[in-house]
Amino acid sequence: MKEQSLTFADFALAPSILEAVQKAGFSSPTPIQQKVIPLVMQGRDVVGQAHTGTGKTAAFGLPALHYVKQHPHAQVLILSPVRELASQICDEMYRLAGPGGVKIALIQGGKGFVKQIDAVKQGAQVVVATPGRLLDLLGSKKLPTFQPELVVIDEADEMLDKGFLDDVKEILTHLPEERQTLLFSATMPEPIRALAKTFLKEPCFIQIASKEKTNVDIKQWYCLVEASEREDALVRLLDTEPVTKAMIFCNTKKEVDHLASLLSRRKHQALALHGDMEQPQRQKVMHAFRRGEGRLLIATEVAARGLNVEDVSHVFNYEFPFGAESYIHRIGRTGRAGKEGCAISFVTPKEFYAFERICASIHAQVQYLPVPNLAKAQAKKDTRFIALLKETEVGSRAKEMLTKFQHELSCEEIAIRALELMLGKDLVSGPEVIGIDIKGWKERRQGAKSRRKPAPAKKGFHRRKRR
Repeated sequence: MKEQSLTFADFALAPSILEAVQKAGFSSPTPIQQKVIPLVMQGRDVVGQAHTGTGKTAAFGLPALHYVKQHPHAQVLILSPVRELASQICDEMYRLAGPGGVKIALIQGGKGFVKQIDAVKQGAQVVVATPGRLLDLLGSKKLPTFQPELVVIDEADEMLDKGFLDDVKEILTHLPEERQTLLFSATMPEPIRALAKTFLKEPCFIQIASKEKTNVDIKQWYCLVEASEREDALVRLLDTEPVTKAMIFCNTKKEVDHLASLLSRRKHQALALHGDMEQPQRQKVMHAFRRGEGRLLIATEVAARGLNVEDVSHVFNYEFPFGAESYIHRIGRTGRAGKEGCAISFVTPKEFYAFERICASIHAQVQYLPVPNLAKAQAKKDTRFIALLKETEVGSRAKEMLTKFQHELSCEEIAIRALELMLGKDLVSGPEVIGIDIKGWKERRQGAKSRRKPAPAKKGFHRRKRR
């Protein structure tokens, strides 16, 4: 069977799981899912390398849930480097479990451990944990009967970066030797390879080709702007792009707070997320964003690491990231589960050379996007307004009001006045022109290069002739 023709039904998953997959809107398996799920179902140890947004959670989650459904007394352990990601994995596992559900315990720091221990002892089939808290519980013998038969180490390179790798190794020594182990990582530095070699038994190595580092479902754009134009450029694009839910990345906590405050003043539903926030506050922000109470999440990359939020239509690099891996991680917040996404980066002339190098290193096709001028922006917004007007369902109250007003005004006058009232609140603001025209800027840059005279040779320096 050709890899491209595989469906979720081909994996022989439990019917309730297939039903949940269909309800979740998954049309066909992603490459990592196509390669990993059959191996897990066969009981093999697996090392999977794929970048964020490729469907890793379902790649290990679906066969793990099948395993739990077929063997209700078995235990599954999923190790996650950060609390937010652990919480998201729980949510995803519940969603994919389908009718009948599954008992899941979340073990993480920052919360009381008594309830977490009770959840495991009362028959949790799946345990999702961060390394520090789980190691504390295992080391203190508070989970004496915890013997998972399937262990998943997720985001292994993040474990390494955050200094958790020794904790993971220690945890594995507390677990049964006869187990199935899966390890997933976006990159494969030597310590991760050594971990796999030591703790996995004849693992199958699955790697998504490096040329697929950036998701093909993500349309990538850049706007050439001066640093002082970033705010106006972002507001203009939020006015004109079909943004349903967006993540906006800044490089500093200070900029996150400033931008969230600015956008809120301009009547945008903006939420801030960064490392200085306490865990309960961060969870409150993420729950609000997932529920749609805030359309925009402004975050630092560190705070947003590992976050998985559905239906993010746009990612904005308000400040351009420092490296290729950061760029890949950021834009991977959109274009998930086969859905199209859009990533827009603001690049200044000083950043342009670094931007070109990053794009070349990851084979990214990033196209130039001019920031619409005032007239074009208003025209785009009016077009969206007309489309929304056509789709709006008319209720009984609107019909009653029209009947009342017809005694004083004609239908045409009512429509014109209503439109004027609505459009008056929907005007695009800001400078007439924002950003730098890329063609003119490149021509000026090329001209400046050609006019540059070579530096005079220093006196006393002569190249020695080769004999």
